[in-house]
Parts: sequence; C-alpha cells; structure tokens
Amino acid sequence: MRKSLLLAATAALALAACGEKKESDAAAEAETDAAAETETAGPAADLPDEAKTQAELKADFEKLAAENLAASKAFLEENKARDDVEVTSSGLQYTVLEEGPEDGLSPDSTDLVVVHYVGTLKDGMEFDSSRARGAAAQFPLNRVIPGWTEGVQLMSEGDRYRFFVPPDLAYGEMGTPGGPIGPNEALIFDVELIKVQNAERNLETANAFLSENAKKEGVKSTDSGLQYEVISEGPEDGESPDAGDTVEVHYQGTLLNGTEFDSSYVRGQTVEFPLNRVIPGWTEGVQLMSEGDKYRFFIPPDLAYGETGTPGGPIGPNEALIFEVELVSVK
Repeated sequence: MRKSLLLAATAALALAACGEKKESDAAAEAETDAAAETETAGPAADLPDEAKTQAELKADFEKLAAENLAASKAFLEENKARDDVEVTSSGLQYTVLEEGPEDGLSPDSTDLVVVHYVGTLKDGMEFDSSRARGAAAQFPLNRVIPGWTEGVQLMSEGDRYRFFVPPDLAYGEMGTPGGPIGPNEALIFDVELIKVQNAERNLETANAFLSENAKKEGVKSTDSGLQYEVISEGPEDGESPDAGDTVEVHYQGTLLNGTEFDSSYVRGQTVEFPLNRVIPGWTEGVQLMSEGDKYRFFIPPDLAYGETGTPGGPIGPNEALIFEVELVSVK
C-alpha cells in the first residue's frame, strides 16, 4: 500500500508539471499575480506542492499503521481464545503442530539454529519461505526478530510450532521498508527446528562419536585423527594421487545425524578439484586411495570446517562430518 501511495504522489506531480506547460500566457500571468499575493500572506501561506505531498504521505502511513495495529490486536485477541493456543508473558502466541524426539536439544538465545519456516500475514499471504527456496535457513537466534528469539527457545529439535507474532515482537511501526510487511502487522510463522548448533556441544558430540566409531571393526585411524573404512577397492594398477594433483571424484557428505548436505551423485556428475584446495581431511584421506576405490571418511572438526562451520549453513561449528568418496581418476 505504501508503494501505491508513492506511485500516486509521483503521478500527481507529473500531471501538475504537464498542466503548467499547457497554460496560456494570460493564465500564467494570473498565476504569477496569485503567487505574489501568496508570498505576502505570511505564515498562513500553503506549503509547496512537494511538501504537501510528503505530509500527505506521512499522514496516510500513520493512518495505515493505526488501522493495522487495531486489526492486529483484534486478530490476536480472538486467536488467543483458541484451545490449542498458548500465550507467553510478552504476548507471543503459539501452538504445537508436531513434537520431535524426547532427546532433542533446545536452543539458547546465542545458539545457531537450523530451521525450515513459512511466514504469512494474518490474511494468509505468504511473504517468505525456506521451503519454497528448497533450503533450510541457519542463523544466530539472537539476530532475528524478538518473536523468533523467544519462540524458538521454547522448541526442541524435531518440533514444529506455529507462532502468532504481535507487531512489537516483529517489525513494529515501520514494517519492512518497501514491503512486504506493513507497519504494525501481526505475523504468522510455521517453524520446524531441525538442529541446534552450539560449538562446545558440537565438539563434545563429535569427540564422543569418533571415540566410539574408532572401536568399530574395519575402521582405521591416522595420526591426525582422521578415520576411514574401505567400502570397495578398485583395480590393483589404479593410480594414487599426491596432494598437488587434481582428482575426479563422486561423493556424498552427511552430518552425524544422517542429514545429507552435499552430493555429486544427486547432481549427476563427478567433481574435479586440486587435492590441496579442499578441507584437510580430504587432502589427507584421498591420498590413501587409488583410482576405483571407494572409502568412507569420518572427519574430526579440526580437519573439516572447524569452529566456524560454513556461514549460513549447513555445517555448524565444530561438526564432525562423514563422506563417502569414490576416486574416479587422478589427473
């Protein structure tokens, strides 16, 4: 609506300029006389057209903000009367759509979280969706709107909640400049909490997993802490790469919970890269292989993406990774 108002104001100014060009000389003289009279009128003189337009726009925006606030309050007042809706002391409303496993982690405000979500206005118009983009979102929980920071802390991994967020816990009196969220809009979010990312907790989980995994039959460990097992072997005369070689591989990468984050198999084509331009676990591990071999690598965090993970996801801080790698050829 604000965009429409701006467009309307621009059109009005353009029409006014057009009309000035079409006026006769006599009319122009009359307008000059009128302008002179206006100049002597003092404080009671009208504002210039452009200033009046800005004042009108401001008034329209304030009217819209007031109307939206009233509508949001009415919606939330009616919504909280539903049997399945809970309300927090801040005014945030939520309902539990689905519960995850009992041992799922709950985040603190400073944790990274991985979520899928769909955001709609109260009339049902969708304005954002990680599902539509086909990729989960990862962000620090204290870097989002207050309704999210509070609400997602109520959840555990695997839970799906629906949040009804009051304007003061969303984008407030300004909305999102340029749209799509207007001033004082209440918002609705369906949120699935996929994973809680915490560097210390991830490191503990990684160390515990690798400690147990090292005891399994067929799993070997190198001096660096890299673990691997041979899935299948290629021909005896297959070449093994050096660190400076370029290799062609097929691979699949997963987190410890089985979530796949990358796969050349899914893309349907192999990948080539210099072996010294990838994570240390790959540089070391693939040198153990020969052409045609297929290995599974269990990579400690310090040989993967370390304390930072991959900004924006999908790999969190201090995550151990599992890769199945097929060495197709050494270039």
